[in-house]
Amino acid sequence: MEKVLYKGKEIRIVEPREISNAVRDLFTKANYTLTNDVTSCIECAKEHERNPLAKKVLTRLIDNVEAAKEMDVPVCQDTGMAVVFVYVGDEVYINGNLTDAVNNGVREAYVGEALRLSVVRDPLYDRVNTNDNTPAIVHIRAVRGNKVRIVALPKGFGSENMSALKMFTPSATEDDIVNFVLDTVIKAGSNPCPPICVGVGIGGDFEGCAILAKECFCRKLDDVNENEKYAALEKRILDEINKTDIGPQGFSGDTTALAVKIAAAPTHIAGLPVAVNINCHVIRHRETEI
Repeated sequence: MEKVLYKGKEIRIVEPREISNAVRDLFTKANYTLTNDVTSCIECAKEHERNPLAKKVLTRLIDNVEAAKEMDVPVCQDTGMAVVFVYVGDEVYINGNLTDAVNNGVREAYVGEALRLSVVRDPLYDRVNTNDNTPAIVHIRAVRGNKVRIVALPKGFGSENMSALKMFTPSATEDDIVNFVLDTVIKAGSNPCPPICVGVGIGGDFEGCAILAKECFCRKLDDVNENEKYAALEKRILDEINKTDIGPQGFSGDTTALAVKIAAAPTHIAGLPVAVNINCHVIRHRETEI
C-alpha cells in the first residue's frame, strides 16, 4: 500500500477499489451468516426461556441460521437496505470518491450474489427499483489513526418500519424515556420478527439521534456500555421489554428482545431528542479494517 509524507507525517493512500472490495465482501457475509455474538445470544435466550412454545420458536430460529449455512442462502429473504458506517483515520487519503466506492461495493454484492434488490429511486412519485440496491445509506466519520474501519449493516424494513423518534423537552426523566421505548416496542408487537435488538439514540438533534440509534447496531450484542449509567439503563429497558410477554415471533414468552444498546451525544439546552431503532432477530453486522 502506497504511503506519502505530508508535512512530516506519513499518510497511507487507500484506493477506491480496496473500499469497494471490502464493502462487497462485508455485505455478502452479513447476509449469509450471523456473527457469533448474535447466535450465542439466541442460544442463551433459548436456554433461559420458560415458555415451551417460545423455546420451540427460538430453536427454529437457530435451525434457520444453520440451514442458511448448509444451503448457502441468505439468512433472511429481506437482504435489506445497505447502511454503511465508514471511519476514516486522519492519516489516510482516499484516492477517489468514497461514496462512489461504497456504492460500487454494494452493487457488486447485491447483483453478484443475487441478493434481493429493494431500493426504489424515488420514495413517493417514482417508486421504480434501481436494480442494484443502491444508493446505500453512508455515514462517514473522521477519526484518529491510519486505518479505515468499515461496518456494513443490511437493514430490513419489517423492523425499520417499527422505529420511532420523539423530541422531548429537557424536563423529561429517565422514566419518560423508558416508557417511550417500551411503548414503541409494544406498538410494534410481532411485526419486527422478535426477539428484537433495540438501538436508542439520546441527544444530538433530530437527525443526529436517529443516526446514533442506528449506529448502536455496530456494537456486539454481548458488549457492555462504557458509561455505567447508560449500561444500567440498557439493562433496565431490556428487562422491561421482556416483561411485555410479546415473545419470539409474537407467540408470548420471556424473550421479546435480545439486547438494548444506547448511544448518547451532547444536545441543545432546549431539547432532548430520543430515537428508537428496532432490528429483528437477524441482527446483521460485519466490519473490517483497511
